[in-house]
This record gives sequence, C-alpha cells and structure tokens, in this order.
Amino acid sequence: MSMFDPGSFAPKHFAFAFADKVATVTLNRPERKNPLTFESYAELRDMFRDLVYAPDVKAVVITGAGGNFCSGGDVHEIIGPLTGMDMTGLLAFTRMTGDLVKAMRNCPQPIIAAVDGVCAGAGAILAMASDIRFGTPAAKTAFLFTRVGLAGADMGACAILPRIIGHGRAADLLFSGRSFSAEEGERWGFFNRVVDADALQGEAAAYAAMLANGPTFAHGMTKNQLDMEWAMPIETAIEAEAQAQAICMQTRDFERAYHGFVAKQRPTFAGD
Repeated sequence: MSMFDPGSFAPKHFAFAFADKVATVTLNRPERKNPLTFESYAELRDMFRDLVYAPDVKAVVITGAGGNFCSGGDVHEIIGPLTGMDMTGLLAFTRMTGDLVKAMRNCPQPIIAAVDGVCAGAGAILAMASDIRFGTPAAKTAFLFTRVGLAGADMGACAILPRIIGHGRAADLLFSGRSFSAEEGERWGFFNRVVDADALQGEAAAYAAMLANGPTFAHGMTKNQLDMEWAMPIETAIEAEAQAQAICMQTRDFERAYHGFVAKQRPTFAGD
C-alpha cells in the first residue's frame, strides 16, 4: 500500500502546509476571491482521496486567502466553457465535482472549514462537506446555483445541507440562492462557532490540534459512522455502533484513557 507523504506534497493549484499532525489547505487566488478551476477541483479531489493513505495527518483545516473563503467555480474558467460542452462532457464535470465531496467525506480525518468573507456556490459546498465550520461575522454564504439557472441539487447539497440545518431552511437556500449571514448560520447550526476575523485561523488551528492530539482512530470511526448511518434504520445503526465501539475498545488509546483515569492524569493519546 503506497502512502501519501504530506511533508513533500506540493500542489499546483492551492497552498498546502503540514505541521504537528495537521494539514492546512488554503485556496489562494485572493484577487478573484479564491475561485475553483477544473484543475483545482481535480487536485483537491485527489488530495482528499490520498489522505486515506496519510496516517501522519490527523486533522485538516481548509480556508481561503485574502479575507474570503471561496467564490465558487470561476466564471471565465468554468462557467463559460460549460456552456459549450456536450452532455458527455458536462456529466464528466459534475461527477468529478461530486467526487471531491465523496473524497472529503471518505477521508478519515476530521475537516475544519475556516470561513471568512465570500463562501459561495462550490465554496459553500466545500464548507458544507467539512465536518466542522468556523465563520467570522463577515462570512456570507450562498448556495447560489439557481442564480445561474441551475438546480440547487449540486455536489450533494440536497442530501447533506438538510441534515445540517433542516429541510425547510435548506429548501429556502437552495431555491432562492440567497446568501445567509454568519449569525443566521450559527443559529441554524451551519457554523459551529463564529469568531472575529483575526482569531479565525488560530481558533481553527487550535480545534484541529485538539482533534489531532485526541484518540484519532476513534475520530475516524466517528466520522465514518456519522456518514454510514444516514441510510440505516435505527436498529441497524445501533448494531453498527456496537461493532464500531467494540473495535475501538481494542485500541491502546482506550487502555491509555483507563490508566489515566485511575492515575488521575490526562491520557496522552497516540491514535492506535
């Protein structure tokens, strides 16, 4: 099995840093509010797929440069070319973008989205597909697909967004394409936390560090079960959790926690 080396990874279409078990992905076209291109979509998809084979990476932060998160698909580099494609090419594109969300959900590492400023279209999807979302008061999020004549059904939005904020609120956003404020987003449960812009990166990094230094095998199991159980009846889900928990009870981290409790000391987890 080939491993992914985060220390030597040098993407062409976004910035990447790895330190202290945390990978930080920064969309870095600030002059255009960090839009995505065909190439950056594919490179992000491949990176999240490869993180399955990156045991050194325990958590991921995704953010944007220059006071904005992501303005979605680049109007000139994606939207324009799409109007000239045939159905085969269009379906290849929509499947590729969907594969990015699948890769984000399938990687075992928790993903924290640190959102400032514009978070629109596919940018809103990137935040939605993350596990934890931190925003700033300036965050403006919009699933604006209907604004360009498309369905709100994009990259899993009709499946995932209602599970985060509820069906009625998701329907409003996906039909209208309107933006919602950070205050609305936090009230609805889209944002886990809203912090000042100058504290955003530090808060996201601290949360990622907390996860990275926790029982990371168990975190991966939690993420897996959160997704797997969407389509399970309650009885099946309870059985799946019984099996998942029995597996976690065989880890050394579980043993470390017990010995730490007995000794009245905080355990040092190692992810095994």
